[in-house]
Amino acid sequence: MQVTGSQLKKKNTLIYIISHASKQQTDKNWQFFIADPLWKKVYAASRENGPIVKNLTSEYLTATNFSPLK
Repeated sequence: MQVTGSQLKKKNTLIYIISHASKQQTDKNWQFFIADPLWKKVYAASRENGPIVKNLTSEYLTATNFSPLK
């Protein structure tokens, strides 16, 4: 994914990066997160006046050889 300057200047864009040990661990963590009762309550409350998220995109990145993640 290439993030352009114009995307970063939008007031309604949030970009964050999370590291996981593997794609399988990512999937497991996501399922655990969305099953959490508190998350379900907060999610429902956030949608009471309509959704606050218009679009959600997930990108999977691979660390370079010189990355501290390796």
